[in-house]
Amino acid sequence: MSQQTIKQQARRTAREMAERRRKEREERERRVIDLAEQVMVAIGERDAAVAETEKRAGEALRELTEAEGLSLGEAVEWCGETVTVREATRLRRLASEPQADDGDQGGDGAALATAGSGGAGAGSSAG
Repeated sequence: MSQQTIKQQARRTAREMAERRRKEREERERRVIDLAEQVMVAIGERDAAVAETEKRAGEALRELTEAEGLSLGEAVEWCGETVTVREATRLRRLASEPQADDGDQGGDGAALATAGSGGAGAGSSAG
C-alpha cells in the first residue's frame, strides 16, 4: 500500500469515527431532552394537583368557619390537627383567590405558592 493510500484511508476512518461520535452525541442529547421534558411535565402535573387539593381544603375550611361558625382554631381541631392554624390560614387564602388560567406556562405559580409556604403539609408534623 502506498503512503498516500494509507493517509487517505486514515482520513476516511477518522471522519467516519467523528461522524459516528457526532451522531451518538445527538442521540444522547435527544434522550436527555426527552427525559428532562418528562420530569418537567410530571412536576407540573404534581404542582397542579397540589394546588387543586389545597384549594379544595381551603374551601372546606372556609365553609367550616363561615357557614358553620367555627373559629379557625376549632376547625383545625376538628380536622384532627392535621394542619396548623397557620397552614389553615394559607389554605383559606388560596380558596379565595381566583383560579389561574390553564394557559399558565409550566405551572410556576403553583410551585411558587407551595415553595413559599413550606410546601404541602408544612407544619403538620408537629405533634
